[in-house]
Amino acid sequence: MNGFDINTILYGIAIGAIPVLFAITLHEVAHGWVARRHGDRTAEMLGRLSLNPIKHIDPVGTILVPLGLWAFSGMLFGWAKPVPIGVHNLANPKRDMIWVALAGPAANFVMALAWALILKVVVASSLAEGTLGQWLISMAEIGIFINALLCIFNLIPIPPLDGGRVLRGVVTEPVGEILDRVEPFGLIILVGLLWSGALWVVLQPMYFWMQSLIVFLVRI
Repeated sequence: MNGFDINTILYGIAIGAIPVLFAITLHEVAHGWVARRHGDRTAEMLGRLSLNPIKHIDPVGTILVPLGLWAFSGMLFGWAKPVPIGVHNLANPKRDMIWVALAGPAANFVMALAWALILKVVVASSLAEGTLGQWLISMAEIGIFINALLCIFNLIPIPPLDGGRVLRGVVTEPVGEILDRVEPFGLIILVGLLWSGALWVVLQPMYFWMQSLIVFLVRI
């Protein structure tokens, strides 16, 4: 979208708010839930295992940055408030952190499948002919898109993304220490890749593969 179109933005918020909030909320809760399963109750004690999206919204990363980028450049990028993980509380920190990191993208994949099922049911019913049905179809399409995108984006092996956490857990300690030094610059690297267009070059084939997998599993 080129330029600022308030009507388009309001319509996008109206149909996109629920799937986006679910996507970021369950992503973060999944991290905390798996961490608790492996011995770390930090997120639980801080009230971050809540399904209340307000607990997970970062005013800048979840609202201002995505809306600004989308309104003026058509790009979509943002972040939620990370769930705190006490790595040293985990039974086996290096191994368990892999599962904690994978939990977020896994939650997004499951949600993409759930929205695809909703889409299938609505399209096959009489609801599809009415306003409510069209609303649900649009919402489900956004739910599939945002969750599939969050899943593959977070698996990029750049810290502090989940993929970077997974990579940190499987490499040797010397390589892991290099990743630790890269982590403070991870967001800058990602923004640079986004603005250069290189990020979408990597994500696009992965996204279409993910989309094909969802269609295959749900038989849309």
